Amino acid sequence: MLRRLIGILGFAGILMSLGAVPTISAGDDVPFPNGFRDWFVVNSMIVTKDSPISAQIGGMHIIYVNAKGLPTLKMGGPFPYPDGTVFADDVHDFSVKDGSYVEGSKKAVTVMVKDAKKYATTGGWGFQVWAGGDPSKPLVPDAAHAIQACFVCHTPQQAQDYTFSTYIP
Repeated sequence: MLRRLIGILGFAGILMSLGAVPTISAGDDVPFPNGFRDWFVVNSMIVTKDSPISAQIGGMHIIYVNAKGLPTLKMGGPFPYPDGTVFADDVHDFSVKDGSYVEGSKKAVTVMVKDAKKYATTGGWGFQVWAGGDPSKPLVPDAAHAIQACFVCHTPQQAQDYTFSTYIP
């Protein structure tokens, strides 16, 4: 379970608005991104069972960014992203039906929230993941746990403000 959590959280940065008002917070006040499915879809990815990272982050990933971060994403910088930027990764099980990948039940929602002062120890980003996408089930208790569970995977992306997402027109 911990290995899977670390994988999901690490992938959160491949990923993650002020487009909606967050109302539920957990560990270091990283808010659940209510309404994120109305944000800008950055990209998507499917990690299949034949992938070496399937056990950690297998599933269908749909990455969103809020309005605050969209201009920086589209322009590819300049970095850092402005405070208030949020990336969300909506992770689902999937199946293959008639040769097409079909979205299944929600596995998790992962989030990165930019606040350079509040999250200085993790590159200015706060991280959280909610099991099953349930706002009452946060998995990262605090910023100290986010370092190992999330930030370690994002460190190689320092030049891109610790994010993996790029704009694909």
